[in-house]
Amino acid sequence: MTEFIYYTSSSLNGHIADAHNSLEWLFAVDASEGSPDTAAFIESVGVQVMGSTTYEWLLRSEGLLEVPQKWQRFFGSLNTCVLTSRALPAPEGANITFLSGSVQDHIAHIETLAGDRNVWVVGGGDVAAQFLDAGRLNRIEVTFAPVALAGGAPLLPRFVPAGRLKLEAVHKEGPFARLSYRVVSTGIPPSVG
Repeated sequence: MTEFIYYTSSSLNGHIADAHNSLEWLFAVDASEGSPDTAAFIESVGVQVMGSTTYEWLLRSEGLLEVPQKWQRFFGSLNTCVLTSRALPAPEGANITFLSGSVQDHIAHIETLAGDRNVWVVGGGDVAAQFLDAGRLNRIEVTFAPVALAGGAPLLPRFVPAGRLKLEAVHKEGPFARLSYRVVSTGIPPSVG
């Protein structure tokens, strides 16, 4: 069964990007003692979904429009959906679908792209929150880095009451801690705030 999984990294104080929408803080962590092994997770994924801020950061930080073969090295032929209200460029050869409107409007299409694999909700936090609002987020896998940020994009910009998230696993991966939560369906949508 296809699951929608928010798989991301966060600062200790709950930011997934800094105030400039950058992830450079994450890549500055010394991972010589180990880091999360994302390969097995990505093997289970049929489609990744991200917002335009995350997508544009990837394009800029990796120079993906200038060197489009990098997209293939990072993602191969993985289906990618970008939620946006604007026209955005795509690296040559990338398997990208641009979607506008509400997440709910596109769930059936995203599931079709995933096939019998999972959906990787890359982020940002607001994109993950939209899937949570739609009752379609099944799991949250967050890797906490030993960094605190003064501000930035929140991990999940919603009030999620006690009982909605069930801790299933905790893993130490070098200087990182990965927590896996099952999202418990209550039929009551989370609230913004």
